[in-house]
Amino acid sequence: MATTRTTTRDPEATKARIFEAAVAEFARYGIAGARIDRIAAEARANKQLIYAYFGNKAELFTQVLGRCMVDLAAAVPVDPDDVEGWMDRLMDYHAAHPELLRLLYWEGIEYGTAELPDEPERQEHYARKVAAVRDGQDRGVIDDTIPARDLLFLLVALANWATVVPQMSRILVGSDDSARDRLRASVKEAARRLVARP
Repeated sequence: MATTRTTTRDPEATKARIFEAAVAEFARYGIAGARIDRIAAEARANKQLIYAYFGNKAELFTQVLGRCMVDLAAAVPVDPDDVEGWMDRLMDYHAAHPELLRLLYWEGIEYGTAELPDEPERQEHYARKVAAVRDGQDRGVIDDTIPARDLLFLLVALANWATVVPQMSRILVGSDDSARDRLRASVKEAARRLVARP
């Protein structure tokens, strides 16, 4: 007697596989170079499901990047009371998750200075981070000479640049552990000086 086997669909598991495959695809190829068929194959999902769940390729990219940024914000909140510790945590996070900075880099190539599809949400996302820096300035924990939004931009750039351009880090700084440790110490010292009250 033959038994029939039923397959239970799990939409959330499928979405999670699509998301992970999309992160890898976009981080490697950018928006223009990414292919939905490769994402579908890697996620073991039907291409039509990707469109149904996430929309077109540009919409999928926006959702992927948005969620990666939310994950970072939750994992490494801005901490004006411990800027050096925050820089350490930020550098560690990006070393473990280099795909986020790659996604941001590809986004910059694709959109340049044009408005992003989710610009209002992105501004709100960063407004909360700027508010944390401004709060530290208002409380006198960090210097207020540099406007909060500019200071956040500079601190993030300090922490992120070596991950964005690892080849430049290797050429200029070196690639062994002692060189990486020295650079980390230098980044933290530069951050400390940026926020230090006179």
